[in-house]
Amino acid sequence: MSTYSWYQTLIKPSWSPPAWIFGPVWTFLYVLIAISYGYVGYLFINKRISFWVVLPFILNLVFNALFTPIQFGWQNLPLAALDILLVLGTLIWGMAVIWPHARWVVYANIPYILWVCFATVLQLTVTWLNR
Repeated sequence: MSTYSWYQTLIKPSWSPPAWIFGPVWTFLYVLIAISYGYVGYLFINKRISFWVVLPFILNLVFNALFTPIQFGWQNLPLAALDILLVLGTLIWGMAVIWPHARWVVYANIPYILWVCFATVLQLTVTWLNR
């Protein structure tokens, strides 16, 4: 509850979505991530792709998992902004390296990259407004 109250006190842009939208969006995205990243893991385990192809997906999961504790636990907006940039960067990297091996993984992650692009702009804006 204190985390929610803290976030409510932040200055946010007028185009910031309502808080209730984040849960359903991330639930949908996590299903896509689980299926597509699971397939990337399957390809790696079966030696159809190298470690260098699976690495950005691993890093993306790590940076994605770190965002909530950084943003809401530590309440550190600049570090959360850096983290969301790393989420976006590893996602772009992952989509580029998996393309020759499993194009459907790239297509499946289009909603994810669109949301992360939006979330990155939102996080950078909130960080700037609350500096």
